[in-house]
Amino acid sequence: MYPGETLITFVLGGNKSGKSDYALDLFAEYSGRKCFIATGKARDMSFRQQIMTHRNERDPSIPVLEAGADLHQVLLKAREGYDHLLVDSLDFWLFSCSEVSDGEHHIGEVVRLLSEWKGPDVVLVSCEVGLGPLAMTREVRSFVRSLGSLNRTMAAIADEVYLVAAGLSLTLKK
Repeated sequence: MYPGETLITFVLGGNKSGKSDYALDLFAEYSGRKCFIATGKARDMSFRQQIMTHRNERDPSIPVLEAGADLHQVLLKAREGYDHLLVDSLDFWLFSCSEVSDGEHHIGEVVRLLSEWKGPDVVLVSCEVGLGPLAMTREVRSFVRSLGSLNRTMAAIADEVYLVAAGLSLTLKK
């Protein structure tokens, strides 16, 4: 990368792998105006507690924007006011897209936007769920396959890709 060029970093990992912590550590190295874009929606008490834990661990001086299926619009808004963005996590965003009638449109908009991204550096976080057995239900299998496809697309777009397992990172693309 050359000075002034945008860097897109993609961090993958399983549930509780340390991927979000790794992404936050990368993000902490950046100087300038930062924004955290959260995509998870609390639907039960356990997940509410997890969100609160993440909030308490983050630097309180970094603004947080929330995105659902509208991630495209949130990215457009955020790129005007910040030098660095952290989106955590694409799997929750994909779930939000699956709940709206034009979800495929939202996915396509984000892929197009990031493919042509001119703006702040972006760190994207996503779950890598294809390392274990698939669930018996058609809906879960469909979601896992969609997430795998999205992860492949984002890895192709990204300048850097890391896989985090057991809190350790492996560079997949640099």
